[in-house]
Amino acid sequence: MIQAQKGTKDILPAEISNWQKMEKIANEVFSKANFHEIRTPIFEATELFARGVGDSTDIVNKEMYTFEKSERSLTLRPENTAGVVRAYIEHGFSRLPQPVKLWYKGPMFRYERPQAGRQRQFHQVGVEMFGAAEPSADAEVINLAVKYLNELGLNDLDIEINSLGCPECRKNYREAIKAVLKPYLSELCEDCNFRYEKNPLRILDCKVESCKKIFEKEEIQKVILGDFICPECKEHFEKVKEYLSALGIPYKENRLLVRGLDYYNRTVFEIKSNNLGSQNAVCGGGRYDSLVETLGGPNTPAVGWAMGMERLNSLISKQQEQRLDVFVISENMPETFKIIEEIRQAGFSAEFDYANRKFKKQLDKAAKTAKYALILMDDEIKSNTVTIKNLDTSEQVNVSRNNYLDSIKI
Repeated sequence: MIQAQKGTKDILPAEISNWQKMEKIANEVFSKANFHEIRTPIFEATELFARGVGDSTDIVNKEMYTFEKSERSLTLRPENTAGVVRAYIEHGFSRLPQPVKLWYKGPMFRYERPQAGRQRQFHQVGVEMFGAAEPSADAEVINLAVKYLNELGLNDLDIEINSLGCPECRKNYREAIKAVLKPYLSELCEDCNFRYEKNPLRILDCKVESCKKIFEKEEIQKVILGDFICPECKEHFEKVKEYLSALGIPYKENRLLVRGLDYYNRTVFEIKSNNLGSQNAVCGGGRYDSLVETLGGPNTPAVGWAMGMERLNSLISKQQEQRLDVFVISENMPETFKIIEEIRQAGFSAEFDYANRKFKKQLDKAAKTAKYALILMDDEIKSNTVTIKNLDTSEQVNVSRNNYLDSIKI
């Protein structure tokens, strides 16, 4: 038997209502903030992710699904920010009034060990704002993330923020980090040793317990907690915090928060749920002011975030399965087809028994799946009436076929 591939999962009809809820609320919340949906291809030129996400990241080095086609290297998207930036450049969005505010949803692909809430094909919902350098944009997207999670019924959240500063800020910081960690290189994991040369700030993102204990050493903490960002970046970060306080959004600073992608600068943030285990982040994002230019566009400030929808699905309440409005019970198939179309065209959901079984069998099925049973047996057909039974209260009425739809109260 051929089965779904490891790390992929069918979303079955019994669970689809949660996914529809996440998508519906995303559209409602983001549209109110004047964000517009964009849908990009699920595969792009491999170069887009190598240049955009960064060749020192785990995503590019270990996790991408890449294949050759007609001598071109293509990759299934491991994240969507790079694709949205490519679309922003390609379609000349920089010529539109700024900021340009976009949101997306859809599948992403990463080759990694499947675990709770994490698959090789997974889904993300996210927002990106282009053309606004002000800290108010940072606060706006964080507020939008919190609003979306609250609308999904998730309120037990921790918001962590940090500032990585600008490239000039990080230059000295990187050197200080490398200097203080050099004596411990032999004790750090293989990934940390690789990052030491390519992107030493990423070392602080390591989840290996032995590495985390090294970071807690006093001399290393002194560097991590040092005031390394320039006055301009510091002012930006202070304004972000001021605006979050004005919005009533509680937050805490986490100087170890660097995010896993190379393109971030200045503000970075994560939102965590206290109802998950060790992998408790439900949202991550930040500012990426150089990415548009890196990918060939004009100098454009940008900020955004993404959320894993599988993790959201594990947290939100399961939706009750939707019942049909009407189940038609009849042993006359031509008449069934006539009335089923009338009911559906009137805007109600309706179903019937394709096997045309006996009355009792059909009524049993109606009771399990619908709010009303519409009975159209020989007596009703002869008298040009229908019998409508409320399956919640067991009340039933016999009404004229000419105005029976008025008796269906949904």
